[in-house]
Amino acid sequence: MRKINKIIIHCSATREGQAIDLETIRDWHVKGRGWSDIGYHYLVHIDGTISQGRLHSVAGAHTKGENQESLGICYIGGVELDGKTPKDTRTCSQADSLEALLYSLKAMYPGAKIHGHRDFSAKACPSFDATKEFDDISNLFNPENEKNC
Repeated sequence: MRKINKIIIHCSATREGQAIDLETIRDWHVKGRGWSDIGYHYLVHIDGTISQGRLHSVAGAHTKGENQESLGICYIGGVELDGKTPKDTRTCSQADSLEALLYSLKAMYPGAKIHGHRDFSAKACPSFDATKEFDDISNLFNPENEKNC
């Protein structure tokens, strides 16, 4: 079993309101980049549904230098209608589903910290400060925070 110490949030860098499915992103990664599969472990769609990409047991292809010990989550969106300007385009349903998914993953991997892709790359992705926004979840269940009583 892989050791997971990071959960890294991404955006698809697609226009606000533009629905993109898992197979489209898989094609971008497999046909466009020559990867073996979609790079993410999860996609959070505009309507809040969650699709699983890679299995947890398989390293992702989402953050250079960080894939071996991380899970990658991508929400659909992240760019204004102009197709260029970064923007947090999460719908309420996406925000709720992403938060629920993070709580679930954090329970499975108590030592994992939540980050945005931008923490590891000179990109705006995921178009918001995920590390700051999810700091409370990141610190849940953390063995370092437990007191020995």
